[in-house]
Amino acid sequence: MAERIIARPLTAAAFAPYGDVIEKDGAHHFPINNGKCMRYHDLAKVETSGPGAHPIVSIASSEPYELPLSLTMVERHPFGSQAFIPLTDRPYLVVVCPDENGTPRRPEAFLAANGQGVNYRQNTWHGVLTPLEAQSDFIIVDRAGEGENLEEFFFDAPYSVVVE
Repeated sequence: MAERIIARPLTAAAFAPYGDVIEKDGAHHFPINNGKCMRYHDLAKVETSGPGAHPIVSIASSEPYELPLSLTMVERHPFGSQAFIPLTDRPYLVVVCPDENGTPRRPEAFLAANGQGVNYRQNTWHGVLTPLEAQSDFIIVDRAGEGENLEEFFFDAPYSVVVE
């Protein structure tokens, strides 16, 4: 039987060891465009390193996953951060793992609320993009450049991720 991981609400404090929660709540903000627009400023640190490294912006359209999620693999990006900003108001799972000498430890899972994106720090173990309920679109901000910027790790036994 797979070890059970219970997803908890995504908060900036709980997610801090892994990166940034991208949201308006509590963010530094100020008016722009003659006061007609509020800018929520500097919400995530974009990291790039290595030869020819530069930040890029993409859109991903992802099919939904069913719960419980059978988590068999996590990945990380050694040369850059990776941000996911939802374009829909649908829930999605955020799975991360602490690192121990280059190996992911027991995963943690979060349920993102409407209006929340995430930015995984460079070299942070995380699950794949995991929308729930319906197909969902996300803006991705990450790194392009030379070198292999993807490392995958497959667990010996899957974890079962649930939302209560």
